[in-house]
Amino acid sequence: MNTDIAIMEFRAGPGGDEARIWSQDLMRMYSRYAVILGWKVEQLDEGVIRIRGTDVFTKLQYEAGTHRVQRTPTTERHGRIHTSTATIAVLPDVPENEIYIRPEDIEWDFYRSGGKGGQNVNKVSSAVRIRHKPTGIVVQCQTERDQYQNRQVALGMLRAKLWEQQLLDREKSVSEQRSVIGRGMRAEKIRTYNFPQNRVTDHRINKSWHNLEDIMNGKMQKITEAMISMQT
Repeated sequence: MNTDIAIMEFRAGPGGDEARIWSQDLMRMYSRYAVILGWKVEQLDEGVIRIRGTDVFTKLQYEAGTHRVQRTPTTERHGRIHTSTATIAVLPDVPENEIYIRPEDIEWDFYRSGGKGGQNVNKVSSAVRIRHKPTGIVVQCQTERDQYQNRQVALGMLRAKLWEQQLLDREKSVSEQRSVIGRGMRAEKIRTYNFPQNRVTDHRINKSWHNLEDIMNGKMQKITEAMISMQT
């Protein structure tokens, strides 16, 4: 497994527009964090980024799970505080020899990719969507101009999701207690960002940090370092 690559997927939880905005805010936060550390960030698809850097997966793996926000949305007329959630998956770069995908188990779909507002629309169907028939997992990639490259990236994303599924299945079958910090399964509510109190709290280690604005701007080294140190 290549620990120098991490794929992060951000999904809005229930809550409509505010949950969608929150998932976008989280993706921006981690993208800025990556830039601060000198890592390379690529957007593979809507809500999906790939980060490259030394031991990036090792440092980000404990960020996976459900992130809850408590704040007053800009669309809120009466100043009420809303609670929304978004889930983050952090997936590694899984080699072909670790997860084998049978060609007959996948369906390919090719389509045209384009920028916002119809800008730079690709005239060829270079974007790729894969459906894995046995599991129903669907991944897509439109980051590269070349269809072959997008195919390779999409296959890598599918291997990562199948790796995650195997991990989930193993955890369900193991009766032993999990470690202090879980692997960050999507359903696990790991962190709350409380804007009125200017505080972010990680519920796994019961620790809080302030200066929430700085954290949302990517200055979150103290959080990720705390996660790693609690695991060792």
